[in-house]
Amino acid sequence: MSATIPAVVLGGTGYVAGELLRLIAGHPQFQLAAVMSDSQPGEPLGTAFPHLASIFADTRFKSQAEVEKLIVGTPQAAVFSAAPHGVSAALIDSLLKAASGAGTRPRVVDISADFRYSSAQAYEAVYKHPHGAPGRIGEFTCAVPEHLQKLETPHVAHPGCFATATLLASVPLLALGLVPPTLFVSGVTGSTGAGRKPIEGTHHPVRHSDLYSYNALSHRHAPEVAACARAASGVEADFAFVPHSGPYARGIHVTVQASLKSPLDTARVLAALRDFYAGSAFVRVTDRAPRVKEVATSNYAHLSAAANGRTVAVMCAVDNLNKGAAGGAVQWMNRMFDLPEDSGLTAPAPGWT
Repeated sequence: MSATIPAVVLGGTGYVAGELLRLIAGHPQFQLAAVMSDSQPGEPLGTAFPHLASIFADTRFKSQAEVEKLIVGTPQAAVFSAAPHGVSAALIDSLLKAASGAGTRPRVVDISADFRYSSAQAYEAVYKHPHGAPGRIGEFTCAVPEHLQKLETPHVAHPGCFATATLLASVPLLALGLVPPTLFVSGVTGSTGAGRKPIEGTHHPVRHSDLYSYNALSHRHAPEVAACARAASGVEADFAFVPHSGPYARGIHVTVQASLKSPLDTARVLAALRDFYAGSAFVRVTDRAPRVKEVATSNYAHLSAAANGRTVAVMCAVDNLNKGAAGGAVQWMNRMFDLPEDSGLTAPAPGWT
């Protein structure tokens, strides 16, 4: 496809939306058509994102009604939803109903949790409120692009930031039968992972020069990781997940540990990881331990491993806003429109953030 593709961002004032806008600004074929914000309709985009003001100087946030009008008049569009979970599903449902009535066919990547589960009951058990569009669940597939060769549904649910890093590290171990289906995960995330609205856990004086765990063994993303791992590897696995808040803004570092079924050394585990991700443009397996600064702001994932014959540890570093959210969504949308998967996503990390 060579024509310009209209891009629409829903829930347009948060950190992930800002990262989507930054990536769309540099994309060779996606062109921003609308940014929806019901809280700030008519306001200049630069009010929420001063760093993007010079690029989108004449762009203003649109209401839901304005966005639906645009979708109705656009044969195909790339729709990215950065709306919160519990809000995104109903918003997407309304937009798709309007498109269906007009005979247009937008493709959607939802970055919220609303379409990550295979049933409304599974979603409601974790998020404790009714699903906003249960009839749409079957139209979405939840996976990281590296783990699904062919997409069978019209739309995608992005697995999220902690899930992306954990899945990249753990799925090869499960799919290759190297470990039993019990994995122990320790992850550290930057403060942007908690969203734009300040809360106790993200307030800088609290988080600065500190490190602490939260929701140990009860984090709501653990069931999502297990579901995606099962779909990607065919193995029903248990993930004992302990997340931590790190004293930095961007990036995630995850360590996945498990017992080995058969003795393996580090070299053989690294070789297995390299072979598993041989065709993946954004996954790099290195001998040295991955560092957050080497991937922060980029769509790349760095993996490494260590093994002592009895136990294996796989480490993964990704950027939570890019590879773990906006970049992964653009990567999926590239595939959905038959574009090169790395279009608009090849910029390396600056290294000194």
